[in-house]
Amino acid sequence: MKITARFCLTGVLFFVPLGVIYGFWSQGEPVGMLGIPLLGGLVGMIGGYLWLVSRRVDEGPEDNPHGEIADGAGEQGQFSPWSWWPLVLAGSAAVSFAGLAVGWWLFGVGVAVGVIGLVGWVFEFSRGKHAH
Repeated sequence: MKITARFCLTGVLFFVPLGVIYGFWSQGEPVGMLGIPLLGGLVGMIGGYLWLVSRRVDEGPEDNPHGEIADGAGEQGQFSPWSWWPLVLAGSAAVSFAGLAVGWWLFGVGVAVGVIGLVGWVFEFSRGKHAH
């Protein structure tokens, strides 16, 4: 995880100066001049999160310079088995984006269904067959 954090934080050093250079090169084109440094900020937030998490967890197989591919085999985390909630969230996102083109009432319906789907996915392991 540490190598991934370093990789993402290096992106900040690339995208932010690149956005400034692009702004001068394009005579102030607003989309790229703002979007490229914001991409650097996004990569920085991801890298910062990974760096904070890597301080709390043990060294992973990807951090070992002499590691083998087989070192990363096995369980990679806890995932929702047979979960339908991601499908509900994807449908609500589609309805919400369609609502931006059709009308705000449809956007509201998509957001409401999305909140229900998000709550259902978060609390999926708190009830039912897979409750802990």
